[in-house]
Parts: sequence; structure tokens; C-alpha cells
Amino acid sequence: MAPPRILLCGDVLGRLNQLFKRVSSVNKSTGPFDALFCVGQFFPDSADRLEELSDYVDGRSKVPIPTYFVGDYGVGAPKVLSAASRNPDNQGFKMDGLKICENLYWLKGSGKFKLHGLCVVYLSGRQSSSGQPFGTYTQDDIDALRALAEESDLVDLFLTNEWPSGVLNRADTSEVLPGISDSFGSDPVVSELVAEIKPRYHFAGTKGVFYAREPYSNSEVQHVTRFLGLASVGNKDKQKFIHAISPTPASSMSASEICVKPPNTTLSPYTVVEKPVHPKEAEKRPNNSVSDTQYWRYDVSNKRQKQGDGDGEKLCFKFTSSGSCSRGEKCNFRHDMDAREQCLRGVCFDFINKGKCERGPVCNFKHNLVDEGEKFSHRRNRSENRSKECWFCLSSPNVESHLILTVGENYYCALAKGPLVQDHVLIIPIEHCPNTLSLDPELESELGRFRNALKMYFKDLGKEVVFYEWVSRHGTHANLQAVPIPLSKASAVQEAFTSAAEKLGCKFESFNSTSLNCRQQFFQRKEIIENTV
Repeated sequence: MAPPRILLCGDVLGRLNQLFKRVSSVNKSTGPFDALFCVGQFFPDSADRLEELSDYVDGRSKVPIPTYFVGDYGVGAPKVLSAASRNPDNQGFKMDGLKICENLYWLKGSGKFKLHGLCVVYLSGRQSSSGQPFGTYTQDDIDALRALAEESDLVDLFLTNEWPSGVLNRADTSEVLPGISDSFGSDPVVSELVAEIKPRYHFAGTKGVFYAREPYSNSEVQHVTRFLGLASVGNKDKQKFIHAISPTPASSMSASEICVKPPNTTLSPYTVVEKPVHPKEAEKRPNNSVSDTQYWRYDVSNKRQKQGDGDGEKLCFKFTSSGSCSRGEKCNFRHDMDAREQCLRGVCFDFINKGKCERGPVCNFKHNLVDEGEKFSHRRNRSENRSKECWFCLSSPNVESHLILTVGENYYCALAKGPLVQDHVLIIPIEHCPNTLSLDPELESELGRFRNALKMYFKDLGKEVVFYEWVSRHGTHANLQAVPIPLSKASAVQEAFTSAAEKLGCKFESFNSTSLNCRQQFFQRKEIIENTV
């Protein structure tokens, strides 16, 4: 399959007719292109282009190809973006863009999504402490990107509104245009994020000039990063404002292809050794400086451990949003399955964690418990009204009854609401309990019948099945997961688990199923449950 073809553009400044005329021309002559990404200010810088903007938003003019933008500020931005935020189709986790009109999408805040195989990460807006609802990113947006940086996926494209500070370090500056070295349009937070995310390509706007930096190497990984700054649409100096690339997704490349370094590769501009700080100067340095910032959503480094500044009362964003955290029990923030369930139901993470949300009415998430209208407090009695709140309890109004396959005496079987693969199935005890290991051993026979039935079903499909369960002291309602895999991959399962455990600093232990039932061995080792977080 041919790699996707992508167009990139600098600050649009509301010059949509000029931009899309050029895009249509390029698409016709050298296309077709799959998407257009706009970095820098997208909306007009003066009111005289509002009518032009309205023509596209209202559908009188057509956007020629799927277009995504991150510079969510300028004249007319609040009105257009407020309307998009209220659109029911844009509610929930919409990391792949909130739809403004046909073929036009707003990349709000920060996020990560796949487009034609490419892994795209973005940070929208500018740094600001004013708390504006549009055009600025928040600490939460930064925290989310730091969590994404811990994931193993190689990021293909990183889109930011502003340039990273220090990008000229170690670069050839002999032909650098005026304005590139100015601090205007540069952001040190972007520098920190790009150094952690380590994308293959980084694109930014706002400086109004075109600049293609030499590729640079990254610490701890083998691939290089290419940075490109783009000029604004219709700029008077006629600098390049649109650029085309056709990158092969990293997920489709071999290790040797990813590691190729061009002859002009430099060292990273973000790892320049700084001058030693005099002790007296260090004392004057504020505790909230960028380098020492502690991110409350989740533990992003060992800084908190070194400083002894843990905060076990606050929730781990990574665990709450994804269901897992690579730091495990070393994480200094709370892994709470109740909070995880509320997050899956569309409740705002800030509301869950802090009891309030600073975004107010522009927030896309719910600020109350689903179907109850009461304020969420993670300190409430966990057993109170649990059958009404738990979406696995059959008596709950929140249960997804259309996913239920069959109901037994003590267990029922249902399709997974968020399946890992097709035919991902859950075996769920009818009794509200934190894990199946805490149930009466007499119920094992019925659980065994469910498991055997699923094994036979998947065997007829030419597949094997992997059963697993998340056992935690913070568990709410147990669910044994059954995930089918191709029969050809079955022999490699244990090796895959062992390898993954080693990467996390854990040991994967295998139990002998021939001598004793594996689950009986777990019953004999209750400390496994007690020591699991």
C-alpha cells in the first residue's frame, strides 16, 4: 500500500479562499492528498474576513480535502468553536478532531490519533495563564501528552501552534532568515514535550517564516526528528506556506528503516549542556519553574520520589483514562477503579479528581454522576448504592443489556463494550465483588463451564483464547476477560507476556496446570491479591 500523502500549512489567518484554491490546484496537479494539517493561527486576524470564514462554516463554500487545525484563536474563533463544542456529535473523547463543517476538524487541547496509519500527536493553542476557553492550552493538556510519551508507539507527526524554544541549537544558522531566532512564537514547553515525545516529524507555525532544520538525533532512541516551520498564507515575502510529505507510517517500517540517519544529522537541540548554576542563584530559583514542575495528574518522572513529595489522594490520569499505568505500584497517584468507571461513562476527569472543572460550560464531559445528577466525590462510601452505579450489576439501570450473551446461575457472559479485538467477551459474576478469586470456590465449576464453552467456540473459528483478570485492592466488580487470538500466535503468548513484564521491571510467573488447577494455586497464595495494586 502506498504511503499517505499529507499537506501542511502555516498560519491561515482566515485566508481560506486563498488557501483552499491553492490546495485544490496542488491536489489536482500532484495529488490526490489524504489530508491537510494547519499549524499556527487558523482564524482571521481582522473582522473583514469573517464573511469568508462563515461561508465555509455554514457550507456555502466547500473544503476540498480533510483539513485539521491547531491554532484555535483569532477573530470569530469563540463563536465557531463554542458551537462546535455544543454539538452532540462532538461530545466525549474526540481526539481525532471536533467537526466544524464537512472536511474541517478542530484538534482541541492535546491528543493522539491514527490517520491513514500515521500516528499523529498535537498541542493546540498558545501558552497562557489567563484561563481563556479557546486559543490556549492548559496544564492538563501538557500532562496528557506526557502520559502519551510513556507509551511505546512511535509518533509520526507532532503538530504544535508555536515553535520549540532552542530549535536552532546545534543547527547551521548561516542562512537563517531574520525573525527565526526571535523569542516571539517560541515556547519552552513545546521544547520539553518534543524532547519527550521524540516524533519523526515536528511542524509548527506562528513565526511567519519557512524553516527546515537539519534532522537531529534523539536520546535513548535510534530515529531522527525533522522540524519544519511554515510561513503564513499569503505572506508578503512569498515564503513557502504549504508543504507536502509522504511518510511511511512507522508501524509499517522495519527497525533498520526507522534507524536511518542522513549525513547532515545533528545532535538534539534540546540536550545542550547548560552552564552550572551558582548555589546562590539556585536558591533564588522559584519552586514552580518549568524544570521542577510536578504534574498532579500522574507521575511523569522520578523527581517526586527523590523529593519525597508524593500525593496519594490525587488520581493517576494514565490509569483513570486507559485502565493501566506503566509505573504500577511505583506511581505516586491513586489507581481507583471507581474513578475509571466514571471516566468511561463520560464524567470529566477534573471533576472526578478535584470536585470541579475550570473549563465550565465549554467542557465536553459530564459534571455529575450519570443518571443520578449528584456531585461525584471519590471519598464517598464505596458501597453506597453500588448496584445502581455499577454498570456490571444486572440490577443497575446503567447495565448494557444489549451486550449480554447468556445468564447463568452465578455468572453471565457479555460482549466487551470497548473490545480489544472482535469477539472480545467478558465472564462476569452476578454478585458485586472485586475479583473472581474472592468468590466461593464452589462457584468455580460454573466459571469453568463458561470458559470451556468459549474455548470450544473459538476453536471452531480456528482461534485460541487468552483469559485474564485485573486483580486489585481497588477493584469494584470482577470481570474475567476472554480475548481470542489466531491459533498460529498461541505458542508465542507466554514469551510475549514474559517480555512485556521484563520491560516493566516485573517477573511473569507461570503455574503448572497439570498438577493443580491454576486458580486453586492462586487461592493458596492470597498474598498475591493483597500485594497487587
